[in-house]
Amino acid sequence: MKIELKGRKAIVTGSTAGIGRAIAEGLARAGASVVIPGRGEQRVAAALQELRALLPDADFAGVVADVSTPEGSSALAAQVSDADILVNNAGTAYLNGFFEQKDSEWLDLFQLNVMSGVRAARHYVPGMVKRGWGRVVFISSESAVAIPKEMIHYGMTKTAQLAVALGMSELVCGTGSTLNAVLPGPS
Repeated sequence: MKIELKGRKAIVTGSTAGIGRAIAEGLARAGASVVIPGRGEQRVAAALQELRALLPDADFAGVVADVSTPEGSSALAAQVSDADILVNNAGTAYLNGFFEQKDSEWLDLFQLNVMSGVRAARHYVPGMVKRGWGRVVFISSESAVAIPKEMIHYGMTKTAQLAVALGMSELVCGTGSTLNAVLPGPS
């Protein structure tokens, strides 16, 4: 399948490594200019160096911003005012026994895995709707529907992402913009 995204700007949160890095590469190969946000300057610089070496003709930009916080999300929005494609991939998971988890661990995970995508969608989707074209993808997980007993807090955040994506897809229906979620699992 040939996907042509020349002239489109994509933001892929959490794209300095892993799934996000692979998505950023794929979007660049399809012709999109790709913004690589990350929490630390070294990680962003390393990802940009790798991607530019791999795809020297592609257009990459880096932004240092911790999207797990309102301030970091605002910093990203201030540096990249609009986008045609938004991939909400920022997130993490860790094993932790349910009875030992602190409230702060639940809240921190919710801020990163859910609210980072909510904040980004609130900022970028209105422009997509106005222009009549946009694509938003939430990278959820199969843990959204098969909650792992070792990571109940993680499964909860991935279920919340599905709810946000479903509700927003109804909200923008018929505007030329789409919102979806994908549910990767272990390989």
